[in-house]
Amino acid sequence: MTTPPITELTDRARDIFRIVVESYLEAGQPVGSRTISRVSTLNLSPASIRNVMQDLEELGLLASPHTSAGRMPTEIGLRLFVDGMMQASEPSAEERAAIESRAGQHGPVEEALASTTAALSGLSACAGLVLVPKAERVLRQFGFVPLGHDRALAVLVGDDGSVENRVVDLPPGMPAGTLDQAANYLTATLGGLTLSEARLRLERQLRDERAALDAAARALVERGLAVWSQDGGDRPVLIVRGQARLIDTAAADDLDRVSQLLDELEGKEEIARLLDSAREGEATRIFIGSENKLFALSGSSVIAKPVRALDGRVVGVVGVIGPTRLNYARVVPMVDFTAATLARLLT
Repeated sequence: MTTPPITELTDRARDIFRIVVESYLEAGQPVGSRTISRVSTLNLSPASIRNVMQDLEELGLLASPHTSAGRMPTEIGLRLFVDGMMQASEPSAEERAAIESRAGQHGPVEEALASTTAALSGLSACAGLVLVPKAERVLRQFGFVPLGHDRALAVLVGDDGSVENRVVDLPPGMPAGTLDQAANYLTATLGGLTLSEARLRLERQLRDERAALDAAARALVERGLAVWSQDGGDRPVLIVRGQARLIDTAAADDLDRVSQLLDELEGKEEIARLLDSAREGEATRIFIGSENKLFALSGSSVIAKPVRALDGRVVGVVGVIGPTRLNYARVVPMVDFTAATLARLLT
């Protein structure tokens, strides 16, 4: 079912819907018509309110649990509220100071990231996450060590002195001396570039037939560099803090939900891919429940924001995971502020 436009609701329906959502997000319990009649200035009887709530339920915006006469927003209803009705509240001075102080602490960047993520977790009452792709090392030298007639050890030396080794398969019938030729060519041509830059340059040269290697050497270069490029690009740094906060006090008896969610956090690669999807847009991304298959069963929401350098490059993603009933109006601006703070730290 698609989300109906907010303009299709009457003023009365919008007011009642907003009260139901805000009350549910605050207390975590279904909201009844008598509660609405007491807290609102609508001057409507409980019966009239029930009729409107029934209409909202038929639109797919509210649901009525079997154990309660009240109603709660569906995921579709939460999406409508977040996109069209939510009034964000900026972080307080104390909250901003707490985040900035963690980001500004001395020591390795990883410790500052972890500390800042922990602060976001504490302030939002969610699990805080930050994803920072590892900076690609600049290449300085290549080498190949024969391991037999069909394999060789490829040695990659970075400008920081780091060394990585990879076993690569050799093309059949490779002439003697091709390994040295390939290593010298790679060092002379690709030295001073990152892995991704080196691969792009090499592919361009090979495509334009400007490379001075024979067919066997080209196959070796392509095969060896492709292994490095994929490996170097698939190892981001993912920091998770505050997993215990995912156990919502209003759902403490829902052991299946808690177990499912904690299992999901163990699969950090999946979460990294989810956060990485937030890199594509400029604005904060909000995934509610089953909108993302990773959290379809646990009923959780993810709020993620790209961290951008001054030149516009995405240098990371920061976000939180919490129950679908989290306080979006408060947490979304908090994630935005944390992203801006981390941008200064990472650039």
